[in-house]
Amino acid sequence: MQLAKDGQLKHFLTIEGLSPLLLEEILDRAEQFLSVKSQNKSPVLRGKTVMNLFFENSTRTRTTFELAAQRLSADIVSLDIRNSSTSKGESLLDTIRNLSAMNCDMFIVRHQSSGAAHFIAKHCPPHISVLNAGDGHHAHPTQAMLDMLTIRQYKKDFQPLKVGIIGDILHSRVARSQIHALTTLCTGEVRVIAPRTLIPIGIEHMGVNVFNNMEEGLDDLDVVIMLRLQKERMQGALLPSEKEYFSLYGLTEERLKLAKSDAIVMHPGPVNRGVEIDSRVADGPQSVILKQVNNGIAIRMAVMAMTMSGQTGELAR
Repeated sequence: MQLAKDGQLKHFLTIEGLSPLLLEEILDRAEQFLSVKSQNKSPVLRGKTVMNLFFENSTRTRTTFELAAQRLSADIVSLDIRNSSTSKGESLLDTIRNLSAMNCDMFIVRHQSSGAAHFIAKHCPPHISVLNAGDGHHAHPTQAMLDMLTIRQYKKDFQPLKVGIIGDILHSRVARSQIHALTTLCTGEVRVIAPRTLIPIGIEHMGVNVFNNMEEGLDDLDVVIMLRLQKERMQGALLPSEKEYFSLYGLTEERLKLAKSDAIVMHPGPVNRGVEIDSRVADGPQSVILKQVNNGIAIRMAVMAMTMSGQTGELAR
């Protein structure tokens, strides 16, 4: 569903199943767009209309998609879901059919239900591209790709790296997309580090090593990726308390010393200081969190340009 007949991106719904060459092309294209300043727009999507469909709250993702569209010269419309017809009982399919009739060219979809972006891509007209900005527990592919871009900028080659993803793996769509991206790019070792209650059953089949002990998992890491506790998706008492969680799994300056001395610290946000990470680490010299945010604009520009390449000709290349 994601690829056109010529093998180029038609939609960007998940990283799973995409080739290493295609992921590298996204990263390379994003590097090119990093040089596009806010005052110097690219003409790639001039005359195209992009519609932000955020059925779930977001700050960074929504804003960076808006900025990406503007810098590609597209017209962008952000739908206010709280006042849309879906809040009045209209079905998702009817909403998509009505929006499709408005002659837009791209839907950027964030939804609380896993598979929503795939559903929309399946039912929208063939001229519309759909980008997944996060769906339920399933995937957040552009977040994972901006993380890959950040890692490549600091570490160059993925193959020698040991990467640890720490925190609420069970509820994290970001973690799933990160794992697919890292394994597709042939990363040397990918670890997930969390209490047993926050590790999905069978995650080892995704090609990762599982650690329940924070100190053991941090040993000799090149990249430390922290995740927030997604309390809004938790059902039942999976953790005794945030205080105890931080005492066992919070990233402190002392714990960071267990990783390599040049290890980078990442976080997809929002950051819960004192819960999964200490402020001195989040703001410290090894943190690249703000770099991730900046890279998010370039990655989203790259994906938007690539998915629309069939309609915009060589300007998108």
